[in-house]
Amino acid sequence: MAQMTMIQAITDAMRTELRNDENVLLFGEDVGQNGGVFRATEGLQKEFGEDRVFDTPLAESGIGGMAIGLALQGFRPVPEIQFFGFVFEVMDAISGQMARYRYRSGGTYNMPVTVRSPFGGGVHTPELHADSLEGLMAQQPGLKVVIPSNPYDAKGLLIQSIRDNDPVIFLEHMKLYRSFREEVPEEEYTVELGKAAVKREGTDVTLVAYGAMVHAALKAADQLAEDGISAEVIDLRTVAPVDYETIIKSVEKTNRAVVIQEAQKVAGIAGNVAAEIQERSILSLEAPVLRVAAPDTVYPFSSAEEVWLPSHASIVEKVNQVINF
Repeated sequence: MAQMTMIQAITDAMRTELRNDENVLLFGEDVGQNGGVFRATEGLQKEFGEDRVFDTPLAESGIGGMAIGLALQGFRPVPEIQFFGFVFEVMDAISGQMARYRYRSGGTYNMPVTVRSPFGGGVHTPELHADSLEGLMAQQPGLKVVIPSNPYDAKGLLIQSIRDNDPVIFLEHMKLYRSFREEVPEEEYTVELGKAAVKREGTDVTLVAYGAMVHAALKAADQLAEDGISAEVIDLRTVAPVDYETIIKSVEKTNRAVVIQEAQKVAGIAGNVAAEIQERSILSLEAPVLRVAAPDTVYPFSSAEEVWLPSHASIVEKVNQVINF
């Protein structure tokens, strides 16, 4: 075992797959010699060569189109979109082409593309860098959307994503890149896509979260425990498809649920998760399913983001509402 940050675990995952499969290719803006804006690909071009780890022009639409062409020729492309707020420039390639190719070809073609991209608030980035746009991806059938919350999951999920024969959007919260370390196996391993993790057992309320909000939920659970409230915390890990089996099993035990996301209330996936819980477990619920989310406004400039982003305090407030309903 090695102590790794999330960015180190992500780098290690890409190194593992570059070694395992000569068809794996990494490319994007400044990912070569510079190692990417967050150094996620640092040292990989030197180790594997410019034919397998290379820079592209500043054109997300071109990156997406090249990924499709390479995938159709038998490669496993791992393109990086430098910040996920730039995804609008490549939406046709992702939603109009990658997501539909297996259906369009009658199952005769795979589309093994893993689109990596940083996102998320709390680090005072410029406009269009922090936006949580995972809801746009999750609402497109044919895409898998993965958001790890810790280094161990990040490595295992990324290896599994690269090996998957369908397109995967792999989103990496910037605030988690170097915020803590944990033990990560140096050898290869995978974490199953579409499978949530119970991060904390509880009996009174289920907290469903993903990405950085998992840590806010765990902090809230600690505070709630001081008041005698036992919160179960579920980390979705994959937001498309969602592991409803794990969620419903928990809700039928706790009889209450709060769904948490960093994205605006109208965005993200919390609304759909809340609806599914109520459709599947209405007879088990003792209170409405509530949501914690950011306000329905454009992402603010960095000077205001701390008051705009959801926090553990807002989670505690919602939990108290469902407990006292």
